[in-house]
Parts: sequence; C-alpha cells; structure tokens
Amino acid sequence: MSGYCSIAPGHPVHGHYHDHEYGFPQRDERELFERLILEINQAGLSWETILKKREGFRKAYSQFDVDAVAAYGERDVERLLNDAGIIRNRLKVHAAVHNAQVIQQLRSSHGSFAQWLDAHHPRSKADWVKLFKKTFRFTGGEITGEFLMSLGYLPGAHAKSCPVYKRLQEMRHDQRS
Repeated sequence: MSGYCSIAPGHPVHGHYHDHEYGFPQRDERELFERLILEINQAGLSWETILKKREGFRKAYSQFDVDAVAAYGERDVERLLNDAGIIRNRLKVHAAVHNAQVIQQLRSSHGSFAQWLDAHHPRSKADWVKLFKKTFRFTGGEITGEFLMSLGYLPGAHAKSCPVYKRLQEMRHDQRS
C-alpha cells in the first residue's frame, strides 16, 4: 500500500480517507457495513470512483442502516439499479441486501458485526477469505483483504514511512497501556 501513501496525502479525493479512515479500527455497525458495501462495489473500478460516489451510496442505501437494507425488496433493487449515483450492478446490489441480512444474524450469534470480526481475529488473509466467502456474498480475496486492511484487522494499510502509520501505532500502544 505504500503507493497509496504516496498519492493520497493532500489528494482532493483520497486525502481525507487516507489520513482519517484507512487502517483505523472501527466498531460502528453502519461504518462497517458502509466499508463492506464500498469495497464490494470497488471490484473492477478505481477507489477514487467509489469515493466520488460515496454520498450517492449513502443516500441510496439508507445511510447504511443494516436493518433498512436487509428489508429491501425487488422494488428497492430496481431503484438501486436505476440510480446513477452508485454502481449499478445487480450482483453487487443483491450482495448488499444479503450481507445486511447476514449482519443481522451476526448480532444474534455474536452481539454485533464488530464482535464477530473480533471473535475471528487474528487470522491469516487466506483464512479470512475462506470465512468471508462462507459467510457473505461477493467477498473474494481482494475485497476481503482490503476491507480488513481498511479496518486494521490485516496489516499493510500504510507504509511504515507514512505519518498515518506512526499515528496508528501510537493509538494501538495507547490502547494497550
């Protein structure tokens, strides 16, 4: 990811995400669900495209409210497929609805999506990918790896020379103290 660290700082689209979100731990269900939807939709596209459409995704997917998206029916799917503010891909739209329903189930089994992630941490990327493929839809190796790296569950979000890397290391140290 060192390439990301060299282009993102100060970049009008990537900058804020790089400096304040990428690699930072997250517990909020909406934030986790948003990240999952965005990573799934990035498949085959640039991250810049996804960041530019982020507000569109937020509006289209009920502010990333898991319960609202889990209840989407065919009319909602058609609405999403006609929304130019997002990526209009039937498989990705259906994956978002299905994955919201899975997150509801994870609340029952683990208390929350974050607690489910914690219950399986640490593991190798390969083991995470197997788990995600078994649990969610449209979560191959790249999507799963980026999702987990973006949340700090897998290393590599920032180059060691990146100031954000140093800030994340300090945060982890402070949490352990």
